Amino acid sequence: MTAIDPDTLIDDTTFADLGLAQPLLAALADAGYERPTPIQRDAIPVALKGRDLIGLAQTGTGKTASFTLPMVHRLLGGPRRTRVLVLTPTRELCLQVEESVRKYSKYAPVDVIPVFGGVGYEPQERALRSGVDVVVATPGRLLDHLEKRNVDFSYLETLVLDEADRMLDMGFAPQLNRIVEQIPKYRQTLLFSATMPPEVEALARKYLRKPVVVQLGRRSSAATTVTHAVYPVPRGRKNDLLVHLLTKEAHDSVLVFTRTKSGADRVVQDLERAGVKAGAMHADKSQRERMAALEDFKSGKLRVLVATDIAQRGLDISGITHVINFDVPQQPEDYVHRIGRTGRAASTGDAYTFMSAEEIGMVRTIERTIGQEIPRVSVPGFDFGT
Repeated sequence: MTAIDPDTLIDDTTFADLGLAQPLLAALADAGYERPTPIQRDAIPVALKGRDLIGLAQTGTGKTASFTLPMVHRLLGGPRRTRVLVLTPTRELCLQVEESVRKYSKYAPVDVIPVFGGVGYEPQERALRSGVDVVVATPGRLLDHLEKRNVDFSYLETLVLDEADRMLDMGFAPQLNRIVEQIPKYRQTLLFSATMPPEVEALARKYLRKPVVVQLGRRSSAATTVTHAVYPVPRGRKNDLLVHLLTKEAHDSVLVFTRTKSGADRVVQDLERAGVKAGAMHADKSQRERMAALEDFKSGKLRVLVATDIAQRGLDISGITHVINFDVPQQPEDYVHRIGRTGRAASTGDAYTFMSAEEIGMVRTIERTIGQEIPRVSVPGFDFGT
């Protein structure tokens, strides 16, 4: 593997300097983007050359554009058939990638279809059989279409594995293997991940050929634009503390993570009773309900979105000011991904973690992983030590 040192690259690079075609530069200008983020600056030239690539960076650093921009560039002027497959772990991330492709192909004739479960099967089947340039899919639903021969990957040129670590965490390794067995062996493969555990390294060795590695920050580092705080609180008083914080001080846009779906619903009920507009997003909600809650949160109709780990990755929402871990994440890497929802693209944000006495050990594990001690904030009347 060939590694790139981001410190060797200049900071005043523009998108035009990266070699992107004029239609993409025009679309970027329309979107108001002037300069690439570090991961985009480092990864795009490599991807344009057709090299295999491993991109490692924190959530919120612009990884999606790092592969969608060169992907659209390489599709320009080519034959109209399925040449790119992007695999994502969740429906939400699938839709985010689709939106990114559409945004950057505004002045280019590129077709894209999102393929995921929980929605109608036949419209996807018709679109796949008619042929599209880019397929963005979750592994399970795509495998259904492959087994029914609804999609032809004979001319596939590029495979993208987005949030590879999350896909493996969700148990998609068998589906990934079955999908890769049915696509051309000689292709470009781009793997993007927030962390690089041994399972992802093994995946990279299996699927990629002499990849260039672009890595920003340590492999399990937390976003440097986020201020961290831990709030000691008895387990049974977490709802009260959340209501207290969100009604006492101004918090513009808050994403709250709970461990369970029922816990998310209870938090929403308590917040609504206190006059805080909130919505829930979890697996018991239909796809339509989840997308409606997400759109209301993006537009500001909801001040608080309460979610289970379904929203841990793949939510591209600007302006989230606070992420609150209502329950301490059980895996340290999940902490990194959760707080990556705020402090995005050089903005600043705050990450609160509610810690019961039973969760002290889990917080200490997180601190060891991110290499820093998180300050404790004691709220009078709520600290379990009082």
